[in-house]
Amino acid sequence: MLYQLVVFLHILFVVGFLLAHGVSVIVAFSLKTERDPQKIRFMLDLSAASYPWMTRLMWAFLLFGILAAFMGGFQARIWPWLSLLLGFAIVVAMGLFGTNIYSDARKLLGLRYSVKGKWFPPEPAGNIEEVHALLAKVNPVMLTIVGYGGFAVIVWLMRLKPF
Repeated sequence: MLYQLVVFLHILFVVGFLLAHGVSVIVAFSLKTERDPQKIRFMLDLSAASYPWMTRLMWAFLLFGILAAFMGGFQARIWPWLSLLLGFAIVVAMGLFGTNIYSDARKLLGLRYSVKGKWFPPEPAGNIEEVHALLAKVNPVMLTIVGYGGFAVIVWLMRLKPF
């Protein structure tokens, strides 16, 4: 019974994480066409507002997922650790190809910005054309494929437990 509760909480926190992260996904696609600096600032602030919840929920689903793997006796199998490794790879890819670029855009827009998870106060705003050029580097379709596709593989590993 306790094992089912732990698995339930793991799934519940994954759903919460995906809901919180949905804000950033919509913002990523919207920023591809937005030219108004005020709207860009608003969208980047909206996305950043979801980070604390996203992070807390990610740690919660990781904790309950690892706990479930041990409670279910799966710690000697490959699939739970492969799932963790894939999740880590997704986080790194999202950081490199999304979060870091958006943080640089925040800095250029005169907003508070983060470097490796640490927030810094706003600096004087830069040129809006630099912001547009920076945002043009982000490929939200690729980020979605990495994130959604990676999660799909993790779900496959957890459901089928192939090895």
